[in-house]
Amino acid sequence: MRSLESVQAVIKAYDVRGLVGEQLDEPFVRDVGAAFAALMRGEGAIRVVIGHDMRDSSPALSAAFAEGVQAQGLDVITIGLASTDELYFASGILECPGAMFTASHNPAAYNGIKLCRAGAKPVGQETGLARISQQVADGVPAYDGAPGAVSERDVLPEYGEYLRGLVDLSGTRALTVAVDAGNGMGGYTVPTVLGALGQLSIRPLFFELDGSFPNHEANPLDPKNLVDLQRFVVEQGADIGLAFDGDADRCFVVDERGEPVSPSAVTALVAERELKRSPGATVIHNLITSKAVPEIIRENGGTPVRTRVGHSFIKATMAETGAVFGGEHSAHYYFRDFWGADSGMLAALHVLAALGEQDLPLSQLMAWYDRYAASGEINSTVADQTERTEAVLADFAVEIAGTDRLDGVTVELASGAWFNLRASNTEPLLRLNVEAATPDEVAALTGRILAVVRA
Repeated sequence: MRSLESVQAVIKAYDVRGLVGEQLDEPFVRDVGAAFAALMRGEGAIRVVIGHDMRDSSPALSAAFAEGVQAQGLDVITIGLASTDELYFASGILECPGAMFTASHNPAAYNGIKLCRAGAKPVGQETGLARISQQVADGVPAYDGAPGAVSERDVLPEYGEYLRGLVDLSGTRALTVAVDAGNGMGGYTVPTVLGALGQLSIRPLFFELDGSFPNHEANPLDPKNLVDLQRFVVEQGADIGLAFDGDADRCFVVDERGEPVSPSAVTALVAERELKRSPGATVIHNLITSKAVPEIIRENGGTPVRTRVGHSFIKATMAETGAVFGGEHSAHYYFRDFWGADSGMLAALHVLAALGEQDLPLSQLMAWYDRYAASGEINSTVADQTERTEAVLADFAVEIAGTDRLDGVTVELASGAWFNLRASNTEPLLRLNVEAATPDEVAALTGRILAVVRA
């Protein structure tokens, strides 16, 4: 028996994640597999597809999970090494639930599981993880039927062909593309997906699969992890740089000067392209993306819908609204044509197509979509998140044009600038994002807000 508290420390709101050997071991994930299979069998599933990343612990943990699934009478299809969006693809085409073993951008000592229903539909705390936690703590009831069988399938070629079928690059100009895989799964998927496009000359950086991440963390959201790619783009004379996180479901973009491209600008560009294919469609964006995103969606005849931060909210709203596309400031990009799931590779194909369809360098192309200056997300450790938030609101009281509390508090100022303060759910942190017309205004607002937050 395990305590529910210890189980819930690993089975979190949206996925399973913990330190290998301490929180996550083969008996534990075997029970998670059994509980997941029992839940899915109750919903009519007959098989589960399983993939894993390049971490040393992933093959053994995924095999143990498969044993738990088989013990509950469900068949297992293993796809071996995969990116997370490749696993979502497999769940979509095979119409079965899936499990991806990865800790994404977390350090080498961690591993985890991302679970989904058939068609890559998410499994979160309220849609299955709470029940799985309880069963893992109490003990999963034995299944009295025959165990399931296991088979293998390589879906990587189909995945690449499917993505290339969604974005037409046939008429684009030749491009030199620098790609930093961060020793993660992009090093496995990029050669198949992008390497098949003859007009692209791929310049690889850190493509060797290595779950110890010897060069830098596989987390391009942190600016320090983009430095190698920025330098490499300039050295190679590349037209564009792409950086993938550990499980390659997020993609960050660097222009020909080695300057990072805002994920908000990428969201706006892809939204514009998708609205040309689906006029009048809905596009989702979270509340931290630039206000340029809803502006550009409206300019292109679409309907913008704003959500809280987090993939579960984006995916739920995608399903409710039938949105054609959704984007987050963290470089997660969601597509109706990809079962509503996120795919950094598909977003990369859109950016490559947009760049290759015209003659401007990427920096000039993206200037249209990057209309405002932004601070990026800044974290502050505070003892009382609510008290510090209210202190900021008091400081700006006479300048506030409007507020909302969809996720934390978003403040619209009379100047046209805005900021958002959100409390972390798991740490004593306040997260700040600021956007204004100029970098100087952003710097002034950021300094003023942080002086109150950190007082």
